[in-house]
Amino acid sequence: MNVLSLFDGMGAARLALQRAGLPVSNYYASEIDKYSLKISNKNFPDIVQLGDVKEVKVESLPKIDLLVGGSPCQGFSFAGKQLNFEDPRSALFFEFIRLIKETDPKYFLLENVRMKQEYQDVITEHLGVRPIMINSALVSAQNRVRLYWTNIPGIEQPKDKGIVLKDILEDGDTVLEQFYKSRPPRIYENKSPTLRAARHGLNLTKCGALRGRCIVDGKRQDHKGSVAGKTEQRLEIRDDEKTNTLTTVQKDNVVVTKDLSYRKLTPTECERLQTLPDNYTEGVSNTQRYKMLGNGFTVDVIAHILKQIPKEASIS
Repeated sequence: MNVLSLFDGMGAARLALQRAGLPVSNYYASEIDKYSLKISNKNFPDIVQLGDVKEVKVESLPKIDLLVGGSPCQGFSFAGKQLNFEDPRSALFFEFIRLIKETDPKYFLLENVRMKQEYQDVITEHLGVRPIMINSALVSAQNRVRLYWTNIPGIEQPKDKGIVLKDILEDGDTVLEQFYKSRPPRIYENKSPTLRAARHGLNLTKCGALRGRCIVDGKRQDHKGSVAGKTEQRLEIRDDEKTNTLTTVQKDNVVVTKDLSYRKLTPTECERLQTLPDNYTEGVSNTQRYKMLGNGFTVDVIAHILKQIPKEASIS
């Protein structure tokens, strides 16, 4: 199978193909971030790097069987400014369309965030298929709802693996949901919130900085103090919810330790939330690890979709 991956990031689609059991003859990738390139090349030295997507020339490639990509989403996301296709990052979607037309692949797969219906309809019109919505929470400990446009037949929802947050933590701590000024934060020991791109929030340091009650290990504990002028905050453990999306900076997902201090999720824990092997992103700074993990695929969701490609169709 000859694969062309656009906006390839850290090579997560290459790993998904491996997990799906699909043979890869050639894997061509378009990526310009030097840190992502370092990680993808570390894990898969056979990847052929093509550079900027706008410079990819089909004439230099063999017949492409699968075109895959997750075009930049900042102009579509409900968490973003809703700039639509006027945002130059989201306009890169049209490079995906260009290369579908030029490569005429057997199969394609495009991932993106939840967005306004009008934006979704534009993508659907260009690709000729409606998206499938899948929450990564089914295969991981992270709430991450994404849309997948593909012509791969027979895609259904993945089976729920029942993975919860405590399954991926390195030291058995519990987790505090990202802090919102409009409502109280909550501590979770189940699913993680979605890994996201940069999102600003308060960086809490001690449970004692909150006025209210903190429930730790099933016991209520009273604490005094205030946060950003708030006079009442309540923290409670929930067993039935997921944590929020991972961000590229990981200021919002906080772990409550046994001594009632706070810490961010570690890069290894974020790798597990994206169903990557431990230390997959090791080799660059933690700042860059968080960034690429927040921007990346949940590997097991992509593998689930790719498994529906008929084995005979995967042989070029």
